Amino acid sequence: MHMRFAILAALFLALPAFAHPPVSVVFDSRGNAYYSDLEQVWQVAPGGAKRVAVPNVHTHELYMDAQDNLFGEHLWYEGEAIDKWGYYVWRRDANGRITKVIRNREGFRTDYSFVRDRAGNMYFAKEKSVIRRTPVGRDEVLASSGLREIRWMTVTPEGTLFFLDQHDLMRITPDKRITRVAKNLAHVSPLRPYVETRHAVQGVWTDRAGNVYVADAANAQVKRVTPNGVVSVVSESTPPWSPSGGGVDRNGMLWVLEFSPLNQVRVRRAGAVR
Repeated sequence: MHMRFAILAALFLALPAFAHPPVSVVFDSRGNAYYSDLEQVWQVAPGGAKRVAVPNVHTHELYMDAQDNLFGEHLWYEGEAIDKWGYYVWRRDANGRITKVIRNREGFRTDYSFVRDRAGNMYFAKEKSVIRRTPVGRDEVLASSGLREIRWMTVTPEGTLFFLDQHDLMRITPDKRITRVAKNLAHVSPLRPYVETRHAVQGVWTDRAGNVYVADAANAQVKRVTPNGVVSVVSESTPPWSPSGGGVDRNGMLWVLEFSPLNQVRVRRAGAVR
């Protein structure tokens, strides 16, 4: 068995450089699912039919509002000669029309977030602080001490924020009460040496019952964390796949977004959550 691990590790180390995978699966009011494969955004109909919804965009996150407007970005690299990054933010409306919300800019997106609640507040990290930006543009600091490395976030419609502080799951209520809900949700595995410690835990999302789901990419598991901090495994990915994100649809079906060391991306239905 140890020899098998060594052979797998040698093969993975010889693969091309690994790109950080997408983390979002979102749903519209008609039951369509949307996800990115970093080259385009796909729409999956309730019956399983699949088509490109937004072509030629490199986006890791998606957001769907109550009017079925889908938001994402396009991020690009200009090349080593000038070593510059650029991005724009787009919106696809319920009729499929795509427009730019933020036009082309140099650098990375730091003042606009796809983590939003029903009231229109945006949430994002700035260094080691968690910020809530109101619809009128006022920034409120929700947490600014005791955090090590803020990673992916999600927020409920009512405004309860969940985020990863390294490998720990944190919760901030609308009245700014912060709780460390679960600790050490992942560790690196010799079976997936291409998943670095920093990216061992990736996407995070919720269901209507108040449970939180995290993608343990290093160990190929989706873990569910109850409001009381009880952790269980609800889905496992088969080699060479690992989970990077997901979502729970209106019928309680768990969708898991997966990636491979060859930079492939797929989405699958993993069964009803209970």
